[in-house]
Amino acid sequence: MELMLMLLIILVATKLAGDLSVRLGQPSVLGKLVVGILIGPAVLGWVNEGHLISEMAEVGVILLMFIAGLETDMEQLKKNWKSAFAVAIGGIILPFIGGYAGGAAFGLDSTQAMFVGLLLCATSVSISVQTLKDMNQLSSREGTTILGAAVVDDVLVVILLAFMLSFLGGSADVSIGLVIGKKVLFFAGAIVLGWFVVPRVMKWLAPLQVSEAVISAALIICFFFSYGAEWLGVAGIIGAFAAGIAISQTKFKHEVEHKIEPIAYAIFVPIFFVSVGLKVSFEGLGEHIWFVVVFTLIAIVTKLIGCGFGARLTGFNRKSAIGIGAGMVSRGEVALIIATTGLAGNLFDVQYFTPIVIVVILTTLVTPPMLKVAFKGIHPAKTKDEVLDMEG
Repeated sequence: MELMLMLLIILVATKLAGDLSVRLGQPSVLGKLVVGILIGPAVLGWVNEGHLISEMAEVGVILLMFIAGLETDMEQLKKNWKSAFAVAIGGIILPFIGGYAGGAAFGLDSTQAMFVGLLLCATSVSISVQTLKDMNQLSSREGTTILGAAVVDDVLVVILLAFMLSFLGGSADVSIGLVIGKKVLFFAGAIVLGWFVVPRVMKWLAPLQVSEAVISAALIICFFFSYGAEWLGVAGIIGAFAAGIAISQTKFKHEVEHKIEPIAYAIFVPIFFVSVGLKVSFEGLGEHIWFVVVFTLIAIVTKLIGCGFGARLTGFNRKSAIGIGAGMVSRGEVALIIATTGLAGNLFDVQYFTPIVIVVILTTLVTPPMLKVAFKGIHPAKTKDEVLDMEG
């Protein structure tokens, strides 16, 4: 009964909040994130992040990134791989320097300051994906660069975290070669499976005499890729994204896209957005308020400038570069996972855990309105169907 009530509250609250946000000229996802704080433990306490809600939220973000993969323009992604790499590098170097300097200024020792710098290097584009999708910019040159850069960023940050745990933390048994080898194995495997196996699996499963065989086959592939990514030390959302790209190259793309969105957006994705707000706690925040303010500013400014500079170096104009930088600001669930890992590995003092979580949440909250402003005046991307209609 309690689960049913929480689902009822989440669905009503997210739909109303999303609608209000759009009426106020903001992306719907902003309202859904804010309402998560309101109905969560920090304010009203109507919904708590129990195990089941957390698991459903994880399914939500996996489906969200799977849809992003389905809608990614591979030709655009191939053209912009240099930009994606430059944006990722810029979005790691500057946040690391800024985070380390800020940590040192607040009296953190060198290990903790380095870890804060690493944590600020993280990027989670799940929120950006939804905002770009709302603005029809997901398949634009800017959108595909953000997606590509986020994948590169995720891999590099996880490898750097392994280095820190090995040399500075309590996990001396961490093998750097093994960590890097697992990443290489995942991406090599994803390419081989995506190119040769996924199309055959879809053709084999689609004709089965069961209801919704095509969408079931797509979900099997999505969850397989996501599980494989997690098992090899890559974020599950990257695996889901790779699965979406693989299926987008088959004739089943439009059917899968048409049928997966109702499943995702009816229940799982709203739960994910709310779960971000459920992590907010104001307990004991007063004594760390300046820590939160300073590091939130560092987190936003360093990503904007670092990623924007990388975009400018590879041919984007100033407006597009700012938009790309804004799309990389959200730290989301990736930073929360890194924070938890660092705490367990003795890289971080527990007293700073809640303030850092608040910083991560704030970077996630500011991303939708920043993207809205940054992409104002940038023409929405044309879909392949629209291009074909124009040519016809």
